[in-house]
Amino acid sequence: MKKVLIITTISGFLSQFEMNDAKILKDMGCELCYASNFRNPVYVSDKEELKRRGIKLYQIDIEKSPVHPVRNFKAFLQICKIIRSEKIELLHCHNPMGGALGRLAAAVCRRQKVKVIYTAHGFHFYKGAPWINWLLFYPAEALLARVTDCLITINREDYEMASAFRLRKKKGMRVQIPGVGVCTQQFRKEPNCRSAMRQRLGIGEDVFYILSVGELNRNKNHEVILRAIAKLGNPGIHYGICGKGERAEYLGRLAEELGIGRQFTLFGFRRDIPDMLQCADCFAFPSKREGLGIAAIEAMAGGIPLITSDCRGTREYMADGVTGYVCAGGTTEEYAKAISLMAEEAEGRRRMGRACMERAEKFDLQETDRIMRKVYRRMAGKESAYPGAG
Repeated sequence: MKKVLIITTISGFLSQFEMNDAKILKDMGCELCYASNFRNPVYVSDKEELKRRGIKLYQIDIEKSPVHPVRNFKAFLQICKIIRSEKIELLHCHNPMGGALGRLAAAVCRRQKVKVIYTAHGFHFYKGAPWINWLLFYPAEALLARVTDCLITINREDYEMASAFRLRKKKGMRVQIPGVGVCTQQFRKEPNCRSAMRQRLGIGEDVFYILSVGELNRNKNHEVILRAIAKLGNPGIHYGICGKGERAEYLGRLAEELGIGRQFTLFGFRRDIPDMLQCADCFAFPSKREGLGIAAIEAMAGGIPLITSDCRGTREYMADGVTGYVCAGGTTEEYAKAISLMAEEAEGRRRMGRACMERAEKFDLQETDRIMRKVYRRMAGKESAYPGAG
C-alpha cells in the first residue's frame, strides 16, 4: 500500500482534524495525495505546510451540497483522473459528498483495485431526523457501503446503523472511533492563563463568560444562546464565539436587535483555542445535529462545564447535572434556565469541570491513533483481522 488518496469536501479539514491519520500513513511509508476544494477553506489550511510534509495536493471542484450536480460531477471526473494517474491503492474519504464521490470514483476505477475507507463524521439520518433525510441519505449510504471496505463511525448510534449495511467484502470492517481524537493535555488549565486572557479580551473578572467554538451555520444554532441571554436580562453575562461562517453577520445583527450587542463578541477564526477556553466559565454547544462534537470535548478536557443540546453526538459524553446541563427540548427557556443555574453555582461548576476532565480522557488522541493504526495495517494486509471493532 504505497499510494494513498485522502478526500475531503472542505480543504481545511485535513489540517484541522486528520493530520494524525496522515502521520500514521507517512510512518507506514505511504505516499500521500490530498484532494479537496481549496477554494472553500472553512478551516484555515496551510498548503505550503502540507507540501513540506510531503503531501501532494489536488484541487477538485467539489461542493458540500448535492444541489450543485455540475460541479460535483466535474469533481467526480477529477477524482477518477487522480486515482488513475497516481495509481492510488487506498482511498480514505471524509464528509458526505467527499465520501459519495470518492467511493463512486473508486468503483468506476475498479481495475485499479482501490481499497476504500469512509469515515462518517455523522450520518444525515439519525433518530429524530426529518423524514426527507432518511428518504435521501439512508438508501445512498446503504448502496455506497457496497463499494466500501471499511466504514468508520464516531458515535454508537451511527455504528449500529452501519451494522445493517452490506460492505464490499464479507470481511469488511465496521469500526467506531472516539472521534478524530483530542490531545487532552493541550487543553489542561494553567493557573495564570484565565486572568491574562480575560485582560487581553477585555472581559472583567466578575463577568460570567460563555464561549462557543464552531462554524457559524444554522445547524450550530448559536442564536438560541443569544435569545436565552436576552431573556435573562443580566448584563453580567457575556457570550463569545470563535469561528467563521455564513451566519456571522446575522448573529451580530440579532444581538443588536435583542439589545445585547455589548454582551456578544464574534472572535472569528482563532488558533489559540486552548487559551480562549481557559477564560470561559462554561461552554455552550447547542447544535441541532452533531456526529460527536470535538469542540465540546476540547472544552471538557480543559475542565469547562457544558450546556448542550440533546443529540446523538452529545449523548456520547454528556450526563445532565454531572458534566453540565442538557437542554433536551432545545427551547430558549431551557437554555436560559441552564445559563442561570450555571452562573449561580460556582462550586457546581468546579465539580462539573472535574467530571468533564475525567470523561474527556476517553476521547484522547492516543486511543484514536491506536485504532486507526490497526485499520491501516489491516488495509495494507499486515494484520489478518481487526480485533475489537467498535
